[in-house]
Order: sequence, then C-alpha cells, then structure tokens
Amino acid sequence: MNNPFAHKQTTPKIVLLLFMLFMMSSCLNRKAVDYFQKDPDARPSADAIELPPTFEPKIEHNDILGIHIASINPEAASFFNPSQKADGTSSTDMTNYLVDANGEIEMPLLGKVKVSGLSTREIRELLRQKLEKFLQSPTVRVYLESYKVTILGEVKVPGVYSVRNEKLSLTDAIGLAGDLTIYGDRKSVMVIRDQNGKKTFNQLDLTTRDLFKSEFYYMRPGDVIYVAAGKGRIASADAFYRIAPIVISGLTLITLLVVRFTNE
Repeated sequence: MNNPFAHKQTTPKIVLLLFMLFMMSSCLNRKAVDYFQKDPDARPSADAIELPPTFEPKIEHNDILGIHIASINPEAASFFNPSQKADGTSSTDMTNYLVDANGEIEMPLLGKVKVSGLSTREIRELLRQKLEKFLQSPTVRVYLESYKVTILGEVKVPGVYSVRNEKLSLTDAIGLAGDLTIYGDRKSVMVIRDQNGKKTFNQLDLTTRDLFKSEFYYMRPGDVIYVAAGKGRIASADAFYRIAPIVISGLTLITLLVVRFTNE
C-alpha cells in the first residue's frame, strides 16, 4: 500500500540535497581570489620583488596646473596669486592654469612659460628662477590638478579619482575604489592607457606577485582600470534572468487565484 506521506517526506530531502549541491558549486577557489600569491617554484627566501622605476608624469597640453607663489614679502607675492584674498592676507589657495595647445601657461609679469614635457618638479625650479627677478627668496608649489584615473567594473565604488601626490600604484587605485567585489575576476584586470597616440589594452593578474614587476603597476594620468566580471557573476545573472519570469508568472497566478476566491 502506498504511503500518502512518502511524497511529503521526500520533498524536503530533495530540497536540502539541491541546496547542498548549489552551495558546493558556489564555493570559490582561493587560487582565484587571493592576491599576490607566491610562485610555488620560487625559492623559500624569495619574498622580495624589485619594483619598476617610479613614474614621474610629464605635463601635456590640456593639463591643469595648480600653482602658488610665496616670498618674504607676502604683498609682492600676492601679485602672482590671482586667488589671493582680497585683503592681501596670506592664503594657500592655488591658482589653476590650463596648459594651452602650444604647451604654455601665461602668468602675471612672467608672460608665457613653456611647461609641456616638464615634470612639476622641473616647473617648480623654472618658475623659482624666473621669479627671483621680482621677489626675494621666492618659493613655488606646483601640483598637477588633472591627474585622474578612472576605475570601472567589479569594484565597490567605481568612479573617477583625483590624485595629488603624483604617485599612484594599481593597488592604491583599487584601494581607493574599495577593493574588488567578490565577483571581480582578479586574473583579468585591464589597464587602458594612451601611449604614443594609441590606446593600449593591458591585462594584469592580481593573484600573482609578478604584478609588481609590470610597467603598468604605476598609474599615469588618464589611465582607466577595468575589472571584468568573473564566471560567478555571469552565472548568477543568467540564472536570475531565466528564473525571474517563472517566479513572476507564478506570483501573478497566485494573486489572481487569491483575488478570485476572495470575491466568491
């Protein structure tokens, strides 16, 4: 004789089994997630990696420079700081200068100054020498205000990030964006860079320590970092779009039945 409760007893077991299989299939391989993994063939003492030379950005046209001039005589220095406070008191506000198509900026008294191809360090020394004709013991601060990188894809806070210290590594940039999400493919991080009039697309693997040897470890102004979605994200999205219509149809049917029986 058939047991009428056999089906009811079997159903929870099937559901539990399917849940366990889903959890097992969803387990992440640590080799695909952990950063900076050591090469298994490396020597036990090989825990140091030589970094590439630190990148020093050179100024190009359309860059924006923030410049502030100071000297022993604040009133005289204020003439070179259009953003200076109206009452002539000391101010640390920077004055922004757009580098024109000829690679020049135009400053009070100094006129046009060629800055393209120079670093901010070199511009600082160049301006200091020119200002000695007008100011006593001048000091100059120069920042590249247009130093920005864009971070997109599977990171927690994608966006455009400004950098003031002119030294930004790939790991620093990812930290600014709140790290990769669990769905980010750590073996497929792309750095898009303008080089010699061309856009280059460069794949990096965050799971290996070879990352620190790459010429793309240090960011350059205008770089774009794109973190691709891993298989887990694609699979979950695909499952959602396949199941969602069924769930919605089922809920709609239940709603219609409830309304119908309620009205009877």
